[in-house]
Amino acid sequence: MDYSSPLDPLQERNLLLTRRRFFDISARSIGAGLGALGLQSILSASGSASPFNLQASEPTEPGPHFRPRAKRVIYMHMEGAPSQLDLFDYKPGLQEYFDKDLPESVRQGQRLTTMTSGQTRFPLAPSIYKFNRHENNQDGIWLSELLPHTSALSKEMCLVRSMHTDAINHEPGITFFQTGNQQPGRPSFGSWMSYGLGNANANLPAFVVLISQGIGNMQALSARFWGSGFLGGEHQGCKLRSGKDSVLYLNNPDGVSREDRREMLDLVSKLNEEEYSRNLDPEVQTRIAQGEMAYRMQMSVPELTDISKEDEATLDLYGKDVRNPGSFASNCLMARRLAERGVRFIQLYMRGWDQHNNLPKEISAQCKAVDQAQSALVLDLKRRGLLEDTLVIWAGEFGRTVYSQGTLTAKNYGRDHHPRCFSLWMAGGGIQPGIVYGKTDDFSYNITENPVSVHDLHATLLHCLGFDHKRLVYRAQGRDMRLTDVFGHVVTPLLA
Repeated sequence: MDYSSPLDPLQERNLLLTRRRFFDISARSIGAGLGALGLQSILSASGSASPFNLQASEPTEPGPHFRPRAKRVIYMHMEGAPSQLDLFDYKPGLQEYFDKDLPESVRQGQRLTTMTSGQTRFPLAPSIYKFNRHENNQDGIWLSELLPHTSALSKEMCLVRSMHTDAINHEPGITFFQTGNQQPGRPSFGSWMSYGLGNANANLPAFVVLISQGIGNMQALSARFWGSGFLGGEHQGCKLRSGKDSVLYLNNPDGVSREDRREMLDLVSKLNEEEYSRNLDPEVQTRIAQGEMAYRMQMSVPELTDISKEDEATLDLYGKDVRNPGSFASNCLMARRLAERGVRFIQLYMRGWDQHNNLPKEISAQCKAVDQAQSALVLDLKRRGLLEDTLVIWAGEFGRTVYSQGTLTAKNYGRDHHPRCFSLWMAGGGIQPGIVYGKTDDFSYNITENPVSVHDLHATLLHCLGFDHKRLVYRAQGRDMRLTDVFGHVVTPLLA
């Protein structure tokens, strides 16, 4: 076999299993004569278990590389991409440009989506919403009237107005934000956290996903957005559903007692252990661990999802929708409860921000659904002493264009995808509170100061969690993989 040419992943896995089986058999036979300790010294003499470095998939340095500021992450992803022009990036001078064409000197021939590439004009659509100035820890922050509750976070919020991304469509855009790569198959951020930090609660997964249905055009959400890729199934995100069965197949079938479940699980675990002893496939160990986790979750999940012991003041803080399972308000409260219980990464998706037309109607409804709840989440974490070590992120996959798509009137417009610049905000866990970072031009089209890439964001977030993003690696497909690939730098002005 030509080892100089790369193998496809399946070939590589099968070859690895063959090598593992060989060395396992060799260890048993040699150990009879030399003893296990002697064999271990022989195999470790060169610093690896074999010429093929079978231990390369282990963490380079388990646990944080330095003292972390954050122990967990709550990441609110606004699927569809909210308009920064209507929420965070105040451009009062645009009013005089209504229905005028975007200057070519601004666009500079930059690529467009297929949805607007055929337009003969690119008429400018200033936001119809009023912006208000709020005190922060700098010289103030301007936020849309659509976010009255979120505005109360002005001294907690770190608003980044200079984000940019390589992706121009939703699937690769979300994939890029979640995994650091536009191509599917890489581990998600939550999986990297599970891999690097481990689980802090034996009765709940380290990585949990909650999805809320929005208003308007909703893109598909693929399970690969919270997949673990080459890190293995034990680091996969666990999706909690609304309704009676939060986790599918968690409850015992009719006629099956918990004792029956325990007996069945013990038998299956024994069979899996025998299988593992034959082929040393790490996914077999994963199956054992997942079975045990499911058994423990039978008790922990009902307690987690029962909000009857939450006081009325807390429920009122999140708003009336908090009592509606699956709503964004309900999921925000659930995120706080998961954070209290030590879950490392809590992913909230809010669908429906893809507003190519009728933006004013749809964005108003979306903001009404999220504004109070997301503010309540941060304030609730703070009053419970959790915000200090909980990193909260609010972001979409890209921004929206200043020029209109679809019908343009004084009160109606749409906006296309815009990867060149957009806004996100963060709070808590090692992030500088009450600041605005980065600037865009008068059209919110190009970044003029302090650009931040997706890789830079990931590097910065990992830093808050105690990791050097260049050292959090996993050996796969012939090289050391990392969330930031070969890019990214820590944006130090964002750090507290």
